[in-house]
Amino acid sequence: MTRRDDARAIFEAGLKAADPGEAVRRSLADAAWAPAGRGRRVLIAVGKAARGMAEAALDVVGPVDAALVVTTVPNAVPLPGCEVLGSSHPVPDAAGERAARRVEELLAGLAPEDRVLALVSGGGSALLPAPVAGVTLEDKAEVNRLLLASGADITEMNLVRQQLSRLKGGGVLRAAAPAAVTALILSDVPGDDLAVIASGPTVAPIGTRAEAAAALRARGLWERLPGSVRAHLGAPDAGGPDLPRAENRLIGSNGISLAAMAQAAPGAPAEELTGDVAEAAARVLACGPGVHLFGGETTVQIRGDGKGGRNQELALRVACGAEAAGWGEDWVFLSGGTDGRDGPTDAAGGMVDAGTVARIRAAGLDPLALLDNNDSYRALEAAGDLLMTGPTGTNVADLQVLIRGA
Repeated sequence: MTRRDDARAIFEAGLKAADPGEAVRRSLADAAWAPAGRGRRVLIAVGKAARGMAEAALDVVGPVDAALVVTTVPNAVPLPGCEVLGSSHPVPDAAGERAARRVEELLAGLAPEDRVLALVSGGGSALLPAPVAGVTLEDKAEVNRLLLASGADITEMNLVRQQLSRLKGGGVLRAAAPAAVTALILSDVPGDDLAVIASGPTVAPIGTRAEAAAALRARGLWERLPGSVRAHLGAPDAGGPDLPRAENRLIGSNGISLAAMAQAAPGAPAEELTGDVAEAAARVLACGPGVHLFGGETTVQIRGDGKGGRNQELALRVACGAEAAGWGEDWVFLSGGTDGRDGPTDAAGGMVDAGTVARIRAAGLDPLALLDNNDSYRALEAAGDLLMTGPTGTNVADLQVLIRGA
């Protein structure tokens, strides 16, 4: 096997550990999920891994009174006994807004004896837009675009999103009340904060309108926001009854996948990799010989009009940095999104080595100029170094593997 084969095999071990179906089966096997008396059973699955989670849940619990999956269009494959809807990610669309209304319809009018099983995975925030009164879907999409371009991390983004949505920040609990809710959650965020995953549909919000407004001001985005958003976030927080309680169970995470990669590469150090992509690349480039494993989610500040994603940019930065540092010939670096899609592209990320930069130049391109234009996809495509997996049906953020010879 080559170094590239080794890196891909280690990455695949992390993907296998994130299998949403197995995680759901393990979680449901140890507890009966049943209504009290003659109550109804309703299943709602939202996120990039929603279909796989729903299929596994139905295998365990059997037919339910109503079942709905909301996931990305490539993952929206029909599932017997379940309504499956596809919507857009990372920018919300009208199909997602219709899906959100469908969720509210299924949860409306439930009784105390009814039970709701919520299956939550990363991507659910964009896939299920439910704008608050006075804010349009276009307004929310513009906020999302500004946040993505600013380099805001997932916690900042969800702080804002929760305040602009009917379903985020515990909204599913409010919609389902007084029925009891059990949520099985697949984490795609560092630290596994349940309030951040898919913007916390079954968890209390992480902040207030005022805190969301302050975060936007700190990013220099406040004056660029739609007027409706500024008006909503500038108003006092709405009062209301306490948020209904839910049983929230974390069933899979980036940390679990990172541990599986460590089992596939015994003795290799594993650490979280977050923050600005340039700083993350510097951390990778500081590693000595051996196998090094990373997991987490970086951020990219958009400066140009190129095409790419955070994993592709990280891989390209490492390739350029390794050449500048004189790493030699014996190394490979892989950075991939576990969902199989990095940014608005068909690639999961990139896998680069000592020949990457030379191959880009041989194609008549300047790798540093492409990097400055956030055009990592074009650069890695020219080198033959795009990491292609197709949709994986799961999402636990990003995984990286560095193998460096002596």
